[in-house]
Amino acid sequence: MKNINRKFKYILPAAAMSLALGFSSCVKDLDTVPLDEKELVADVVFGSQIDAYESNLAKIYAGLAIGGNSGGDSDQDVVGIDGGSQASFLRVMWNMQELASDIAHCCWNDEGIPDFNNLTWTSSSPFLKGYYFRLFYEINLCNSFLKETTAEELSGKGCSEQDIAVINNFRGEAKFIRALMYMYALDFFRNVPFVTEENKLGENPEQIQAKDLYDFVEKQLLESAEEMADPKPGFSDSYGHANKAAAWAALSRLYLNAKVYTGVEKYTECITYCQKIIDAGYKLEPVYGDMFRADNDQSLEMIMPVRYEGDQTMTWGGMTAILCWGSEKYSTETNAKGGWNGVRAKSSFLDVFEREENHESDQRMAMLRLDGTTSSEIKDEATFKNNGIPVTKFYNVYKDGTLPPSAEAYVDFPLFRLGEIYLNIAEALLRTNNEVDALKYINALHERAGIQSPIDALTLDYLLDERGRETFYEAQRRTDLIRFDKYTSGYNWPWKGGVAEGKDVPAYYSVYPIPSDEIGSNLNLKQNDGYSAK
Repeated sequence: MKNINRKFKYILPAAAMSLALGFSSCVKDLDTVPLDEKELVADVVFGSQIDAYESNLAKIYAGLAIGGNSGGDSDQDVVGIDGGSQASFLRVMWNMQELASDIAHCCWNDEGIPDFNNLTWTSSSPFLKGYYFRLFYEINLCNSFLKETTAEELSGKGCSEQDIAVINNFRGEAKFIRALMYMYALDFFRNVPFVTEENKLGENPEQIQAKDLYDFVEKQLLESAEEMADPKPGFSDSYGHANKAAAWAALSRLYLNAKVYTGVEKYTECITYCQKIIDAGYKLEPVYGDMFRADNDQSLEMIMPVRYEGDQTMTWGGMTAILCWGSEKYSTETNAKGGWNGVRAKSSFLDVFEREENHESDQRMAMLRLDGTTSSEIKDEATFKNNGIPVTKFYNVYKDGTLPPSAEAYVDFPLFRLGEIYLNIAEALLRTNNEVDALKYINALHERAGIQSPIDALTLDYLLDERGRETFYEAQRRTDLIRFDKYTSGYNWPWKGGVAEGKDVPAYYSVYPIPSDEIGSNLNLKQNDGYSAK
């Protein structure tokens, strides 16, 4: 069963809100300012006692899981849009990666959802706006924490030497989360406003270019890796806190995509940081499906989770959405608190599995519930039943088949896990002409998936398919397709471009637009190529 002895405190830190440095739209458009004037003084929250620092750090982590400060995303962080759906870090990122790819499709007609299915979004999308401001909300919380925890600040507040040592470790975690949020901003939006703890309150931040942002993220990840705790595979009292391995995993992903972001290959560096994780003692979960169960906090494969703890993390976003938005037919089996009949897999994803010669023995393919549909093709975008393939990957059930205390989500989302690291190092090795060693990692994943016959040759096309088979529904697919130059043209899937058979779309859709609200409020910003500023 899931060990729930150690919890994050989901407490709204007023100082973190009041010191949202210089990000005008977050303050003006989305009302992320404290409601009580006395909360504007940092010392009200950041004092000499360590509890305040723990609570502020907990709020940073909480923003990855939930949309507000009360149950069901109430008292939401980002005001003006739906906190549980449109400003949920995990739910919207999933839409941006999986719906906007060959993997999944949603039949709902909510503003912005068909645009993900069709790759036809604009800068007015409420989901893009919500995700963009979620990233910068998190960045500003981290900026505030870092501003208030310098050596000079801590000394002046009268913190003990023992507490300062702990807080310095927290600083490494805040620096890591900020770098991670900027890494997502780089991947999705490229040239974004750049704000740190050095910005003055009320300033409109300048726009940073992709190469410079890449350099900043790399530097911050390297620094945070030195400042955070050593890796601790499996559950421990520090489970859920980022450690060195989380930074190494982020670096492996950053380096793998470096050519997309900067035009410069960094595959050797990717291999280096993957190897650090492998050498740190992480192990593949023996059964693939167990990695996505309610007690996956015990897994030696988990590197960095987004934590869910039932009633303590109630939300309509995050893992609640991922568990619920599939077929109602399987909601009892997965112990979801409902079945929303919205999301299903496309036939193109079934093709990804069927291109594997031994797919019939692949345990991962069994998660595509072909028994739940009479048509793997989505002939009608707005109809769920018998239009596409239901998927059951995440189960709100313990490995032994027993249930957690409620149907609220207890499954942690694997933001980074060893299976991805095996794929990253295999790809980097293959791209540097080391097919022999790359095959070892792919065959290890195959063996875990129940495929008994090892493969003896590896191509990039095969590796792209394998990434889909291993990490589907884990919010990575769009990034992979772009890196393999298979996104906007040359490879199509159902309803891409708004037509049933799929078609090429303009190349600028490989980057999302900066929300029009932000462009309108900060004259320092230039919209990404191809998109209207309005």
